[in-house]
Amino acid sequence: MADKEGGEVTVEEAGSKKVNGSVVVDEEHEEPLSPSELSEKLMEGTKKSHEKAENTHFVKEFLKGRIKKQLFKLATVALYHVYTALEEEMDRNKDNPVFAPLYFPAELHRKAALEKDLQFFYGARWREEIVCSDAAQKYVERIRWIGEHEPELLVAHAYTRYMGDLSGGQVLKKVAQRALHLPASGEGLEFYTFDNVTNAGKFKQLYRSRMNSLELDAKGEERIVSEANRAFHFNIEVFDELERIGETVQEEASDSGMSVHDGTGDRRKCPYYAAQDVISAGAACPFHTAVAQLRSPAVLSVLAVCAVALAVVVALFWN
Repeated sequence: MADKEGGEVTVEEAGSKKVNGSVVVDEEHEEPLSPSELSEKLMEGTKKSHEKAENTHFVKEFLKGRIKKQLFKLATVALYHVYTALEEEMDRNKDNPVFAPLYFPAELHRKAALEKDLQFFYGARWREEIVCSDAAQKYVERIRWIGEHEPELLVAHAYTRYMGDLSGGQVLKKVAQRALHLPASGEGLEFYTFDNVTNAGKFKQLYRSRMNSLELDAKGEERIVSEANRAFHFNIEVFDELERIGETVQEEASDSGMSVHDGTGDRRKCPYYAAQDVISAGAACPFHTAVAQLRSPAVLSVLAVCAVALAVVVALFWN
C-alpha cells in the first residue's frame, strides 16, 4: 500500500502484514464485530438495499447464466465511468483524515483493469466507441459532487463497490466466463481479478477494521450509511437501464441458463436453482422428444429417401 508520499508502507494494525506486496491478515487477530461499529452499521443499514439490488431482473438473469454479450459490454462501460470518477476522487482526497485509512490504490483500484477489458471487447480504439449512459452519468455526478464537497462520504461508495467486488463479484466472474465463453486466461474479466489481494476474506477483515477505526461521530456514521444506500440505488438504476436496453437487443444469450453450481452443498437452498428447477419440471426431456420425432412417419420417409440417395452415390463412387 502506498503512503501519502507514494512510498511503500508496512501494514501491521489489526494483525495485518505485507507479503510480496500484498496485504494479508492474521486470522488470530480478528475481533468480532459489534452493532456499534461502522462496518456492522453499514451491513445492517444497507441490507434491504443490497437485497433489492441482488433481486433486480438483470442480476437474477446474470446469475442464471442468461447474459447477452452486448449487455455485459455495456455494463463494463458503465463500471469504467463509475470507477474512473471514484478513483480520481479518492486520489484527490487520499489525505483526508476520514478517508485516508481506506486508501488502497494498489490493492483495489479497478480503472486500469477495466481499460484492459474494454480493449478486449471494443478493440484498440475503444475510447471512441464507448458512451456513458444516463444512469451511469448520474452515479458519476454524485461521486464527483461528494469528492468536492463531502469527501468523507467516499467511504460509503468505496465500501459499496469494492467489498461487493471482492464478494459477489467473484461469482459473477465465473458465470460470465462460462456463459460468454470467455478465454480461460481471464481476458475480458480483468475487472474481477485482484492481483494484489492474496486472500479476499482476510483483506475484507482488514478493510472493516480500518473502517471501524475512522474518526467519526454518530452523525457522521449515519450519513455514511445513508450514502451507501444511495450508492446501491445508483447501482439499481444502472441494472434497470441495462434491462431496458436488453429488451431491444436481439442477440441471444450466449448460454441459456447454464448451471454454474460446483456440485457441493444443498442445491435446493439456492433460490436461483430452485426457481430454475420449477421451470424445468414441466419441460419434456429433449432426448425423448427427439426420439419421438424420429419415429414419426414423415421423418421416416425422408430418412428412407436419403438412405437410397446415399446408396446410389456410394455405388457410383466404387464403380
